[in-house]
Amino acid sequence: MISANNVTLRLGKKALFEDVNIKFTEGNCYGLIGANGAGKSTFLKILSGALDTTNGDIAITPGQRLSVLEQDHFKYDEYTVMDTVILGNKRLYEIMKEKDAIYAKEDFSDEDGIRASELEAEFAEMDGWEAESNAAMLLNGLGIETELHYAMMKDLNGSQKVKVLLAKALFGNPDILLLDEPTNHLDMDAIAWLEEFLINFENTVIVVSHDRYFLNKVCTHTADIDYGKIQLYAGNYDFWYESSQLLIQQMKEANKKKEEKIKELQEFISRFSANASKSKQATSRKRALEKIELEEIKPSSRKYPYIDFRPDREIGNEVLSVEGISKTIDGVKVLDNISFILGHDDKVAFVGGNEQAKTVLFKILMGELEPDEGTYKWGVTTSQAYFPKDSTKEFDNDLTITDWLMGYSPVKDITYVRGFLGRMLFPGEDGVKKLKVLSGGERVRCLLSKMMISGANVLILDEPTDHLDMESITALNNGLIKFPGVILFTSRDHQIVETTANRIMEILPEGTLIDKITTYDEYLENDEMARKRFVYTANREDDDN
Repeated sequence: MISANNVTLRLGKKALFEDVNIKFTEGNCYGLIGANGAGKSTFLKILSGALDTTNGDIAITPGQRLSVLEQDHFKYDEYTVMDTVILGNKRLYEIMKEKDAIYAKEDFSDEDGIRASELEAEFAEMDGWEAESNAAMLLNGLGIETELHYAMMKDLNGSQKVKVLLAKALFGNPDILLLDEPTNHLDMDAIAWLEEFLINFENTVIVVSHDRYFLNKVCTHTADIDYGKIQLYAGNYDFWYESSQLLIQQMKEANKKKEEKIKELQEFISRFSANASKSKQATSRKRALEKIELEEIKPSSRKYPYIDFRPDREIGNEVLSVEGISKTIDGVKVLDNISFILGHDDKVAFVGGNEQAKTVLFKILMGELEPDEGTYKWGVTTSQAYFPKDSTKEFDNDLTITDWLMGYSPVKDITYVRGFLGRMLFPGEDGVKKLKVLSGGERVRCLLSKMMISGANVLILDEPTDHLDMESITALNNGLIKFPGVILFTSRDHQIVETTANRIMEILPEGTLIDKITTYDEYLENDEMARKRFVYTANREDDDN
């Protein structure tokens, strides 16, 4: 067990955490969530001892070992992969090296024999004879090939180093496991393996992740950081989201009833306090009034944009016909004879590792590129809104956010435009921000505002969740689910793909198309080759980088 007792952390005058009390117990996996800047990674550092508190302390059950997913990908460059993983249990590694040094001595003394015997006993007690096979099992599970197990860490690429550091954190059955964004840079198979590992892990896990699907799969509890406090919920991320929203609604309804009661009592007291025959009743109601306390509903530090795509007109039966489209980029054929027809109910997720092909297809459908061969035709009732993967040109000007969005608005009214911006977390003065100074997340929210204000009945989105925080991803997910029109999209967010798409299209590495009417999970479950293709392509692209 690990617990925080009256923990306070001040950064200058600001208190990031104040009087936090929480216990993380054995057998549970806790998802640590909160708005950007709430202090999730900082709290993990406090728990690990890497960061001192201003007040309070962290208590760990005596004798328990804590393991942390490290973020420095170059720290172990002078170690082998196998040694790096075994370093996850530092004491075991020290025993192994001391044993090796003693047995390598030419003048082996009696004292050396006694020390070696002591080390061997401790080594056996720590399951040392199985250390290398256990490390190999973790590495293989995460997709590190056997021939790399004794390679030097400096010879691995970035994705491989991430996997080795994760294996190091998991090694040796730690009592407490702290993981900060463990799915970053992992391929699909590695994430699936990690999910199963954590589901079956019997000790304590505390994990920070922006992957809602991952949190829903592995977490038994959710620890929510908000306004320097941490509230614990039993259940995964979706349960937390639903229960926290329900709690706020219940508090508002309870307050409304109390306010009605207060008004009723005040009217009675005002009416009859001077009436002798009613004075006792008025006094009684004064006492009742004094006992009524409204619940304090503190607004969350989280900010959810309001994403609601409302088409101006209903879409007809003829949506899009694509026939024999091919395209070669820099000598590589990325699209090869692509054909499909969309219906008015289609929500299509383009999946797989061929990132360039998906982007090229979207650009062709939006008229930004010409195909080498083939044709496409949009239905007469359709109107399209496009979210490009690279929006650099869109923001390379001196316009303010308000002026920029006004240019796309069918209603040339500043109040109307500012209404859209306010819903997308650009209230008041934020509307006069220059486009050039916007962060990645702000740019994404601008582009989504542009799509909403267009009233289009066909949405084309190329990786819209990049740069978004979890709150904005959740809002986008809800907006896509509610949208009554047609959607063509790509996304690395598993939950968005699974909950939005009713049709899956995969463009293979050679540029051909697989097209199935199914959900994402069913597609993966029924097509083992798809999983292998995704993993192969992801690894190949990482090698190129």
